[in-house]
Amino acid sequence: MSIRGPILLVHGFFHGAWSWGDVPLELAARGVASVAVDMPGHGLQAQRPVSSTARPFDPEAISSEPSPIKDVDLEVAATALIEQVRRVGRGSAVTVVAHSMSGPVLTLAAEREPGLFAHLVYLAAYMPASDTPCIAYLETPEAEGQRFTELLVADPMAVGALRIDPDDDTGRDAARTAFYGDVPPETAQAAIALLGTDAPTAMAVGTTTLTGGGWGSVPRSYLLCRQDQTVPPALQRLFISQADAAFPDTKTRVIELDSSHSPFLSMPGELADVLAELV
Repeated sequence: MSIRGPILLVHGFFHGAWSWGDVPLELAARGVASVAVDMPGHGLQAQRPVSSTARPFDPEAISSEPSPIKDVDLEVAATALIEQVRRVGRGSAVTVVAHSMSGPVLTLAAEREPGLFAHLVYLAAYMPASDTPCIAYLETPEAEGQRFTELLVADPMAVGALRIDPDDDTGRDAARTAFYGDVPPETAQAAIALLGTDAPTAMAVGTTTLTGGGWGSVPRSYLLCRQDQTVPPALQRLFISQADAAFPDTKTRVIELDSSHSPFLSMPGELADVLAELV
């Protein structure tokens, strides 16, 4: 069997490379090489506020302590992704799959270095329009019904992070609803235990000016998750329509999955089938 790829897998906020679960194994079984990486401030690079583990627990402290990763902005994350793509590609263009809030990181990286990317794949991801911060989309009608903001335990602008408390019973229940609606309960519980507490606000407020010779020149696909309660389907469709209106010569290929926000945990085999076909 000839090996295709590579595919580079990038997780969303609060997660890490671990969150892709069996997807790399499933891709390997289909003859596709892949690697999952951590974004800055996430996974093994995550840092928690001191108040999140202090005992006795002080909810007032966790709602006000500045984030230790508040300086991780979109530029920092995109620079790291570009370096990861260079290492994985070794001179060849790479297909990158971005989940959720790694979408704007992929967008900036591809705008800066389009030649490094063979295919941009957005999985239930933010795919913001030119000069538009991701956080602005939460105010759109298409975001109605999202359950993500119910997780927040602090003002993102005040502490420098979108902060959750997955160790709290309420936080666990909210994370299960927002992220893992169709994931088996045991797997969802294990994933929640691995979540970080902070995701840098600076990444959510950063913007990218898109050009036809940059991001707009790279083939792109969008994997739309129909049961998503973090990035509602209507919002996912808004991203697609805005991109296609701005760059009509490179239309977005759309593939729909009947899944929640985390198909890598609920249907890794089906997701691998789709990704293998895209390579």
